[in-house]
Amino acid sequence: MKKKLFFPLLLLFPILSFAQDAQESVGLDQKIDELFGAATGWFVSFIFYEIPFSEDIKVYWVLFPLILGAIYFTFYFKGINFTGFFTSINIVRGKYDDIDDHTSMVAAGDSTPGGDISETIAVEKEGEVSHFQALTAALSATVGLGNIAGVAIAVSIGGAGATFWMIIAGFLGMASKFVECTLGVKYRDVDENGVVFGGPMYYLKKGLKAAGMEGFGKVLAVIFAIFVIGGSFGGGNMFQVNQAFQLVENITGGETSFLHGKGWLFGLVMAIGVGVVIIGGIKSIAKVTDKIVPFMVLIYVVASLFVIFTNFNLIGSAFGQIIGGAFSPEGVAGGVIGVLVQGFRRAAFSNEAGIGSASIAHSAVKTKYAASEGMVALLEPFIDTVVVCTMTALVLIITGFVDPLNPPSSDAQAILLTSSAFESSISWFPYVLTLAVVLFAFSTMISWSYYGYQGWSFLFGRTRTAEITYKVIFCIFVIVGAAASLGSVIGFSDAMIFAMMVPNMIGLVILAPKVKEELAKYMSAIRANR
Repeated sequence: MKKKLFFPLLLLFPILSFAQDAQESVGLDQKIDELFGAATGWFVSFIFYEIPFSEDIKVYWVLFPLILGAIYFTFYFKGINFTGFFTSINIVRGKYDDIDDHTSMVAAGDSTPGGDISETIAVEKEGEVSHFQALTAALSATVGLGNIAGVAIAVSIGGAGATFWMIIAGFLGMASKFVECTLGVKYRDVDENGVVFGGPMYYLKKGLKAAGMEGFGKVLAVIFAIFVIGGSFGGGNMFQVNQAFQLVENITGGETSFLHGKGWLFGLVMAIGVGVVIIGGIKSIAKVTDKIVPFMVLIYVVASLFVIFTNFNLIGSAFGQIIGGAFSPEGVAGGVIGVLVQGFRRAAFSNEAGIGSASIAHSAVKTKYAASEGMVALLEPFIDTVVVCTMTALVLIITGFVDPLNPPSSDAQAILLTSSAFESSISWFPYVLTLAVVLFAFSTMISWSYYGYQGWSFLFGRTRTAEITYKVIFCIFVIVGAAASLGSVIGFSDAMIFAMMVPNMIGLVILAPKVKEELAKYMSAIRANR
């Protein structure tokens, strides 16, 4: 045990020294950033290539498959995002848990195609976490800076009307989440110790093999695994801790803060906390997220409602601006299309529906019915986008912190804009918001560590050495992310997160009929046990 602890500590000393030197030597930090940007800029430019529709309107091409896929799944599953809403809530409440306990084991699942580890959900109730814990583990990776900073950017650039299209995108994204998380459970692997391995890597490999596309499925699975590892180190790690540190430094005095120039110290504290949690795997992660996430969302929603209802006389006007601005915006570049683009863009960046990441967390659920967890997962975009993002937008609109002529240029500035909006009604709330952002960042990092490890184990095996290696590297990146201004690295990592959409969406469309079969099986079980 001592040797296992000594090795990670041995790795930490040189990285701590580098992180501190990089922060003190701005020239070195910038040089590393520029070199990395030069090497990876082509990839970032490709993923975030903007298709020009007019002089004022440019749209990332990655939004098209995400939005069109969500619309397709909404129609293919006959509006499951709406018709299945209350059933989903009942599943989370545990109303249908007895179906897993008492229905026929043989009829519950299919054998795993392809000769991999036997899909034990076919013969017993396997999994590691409850429906609620799986939901909070996945939510912890999506509810965060996108809901606070991303909304501020969307409303500032697209006006109040962007909120309307953000809500529409959230409702559509519910269908994509349903499909990918159903597949995550259906094609998961469970080893002899009961540890679950799931996500797009597995349903792309095994699902497409069953469809007669074995080679194609393996290629897509490997590509996705590479992207999810890169995304976990960057967008799910460095970006989160970097933005959290900036807000903490600002709230404690900025350049006069005791933390100024000590990002590595903040990163070290966060890395220790993250390390303690992720060593225990998904069960440990779920135990933390099922407490942190509801707490964070509750605080944020209550504060938002306080601001909204203390300005009760402005609520009608705010909704009027949202609806009117969605169809007849004034002074917004690109008119209606420009507003729509901003709303859909920020919603996609916020809830990650169609990216495939959430299916990794949901695959660990205790159930024999894959569609049951797909139903639970469709609640995510509703909570993340329809509820939390709308709350943020209403606060910004009501308090008057919306200026299309001077929008925030970065997420860091956008967080401060949102903080100022809350401060105008609750003078002490910036301190609470800072705590919330740190908790958001922490929960996002521990969930993304699980996503990245699933990709890592898919490529390098499920040995203890491979697991420890990944988790140590992940904790090291927490320190680097807080200490350095690695703009190009973070841009590259964010691009990898959205690159995950390409292999994932291909698999979702091909395997949609399998999801329909699973849904019919589960709904039949519910009807039979009423």
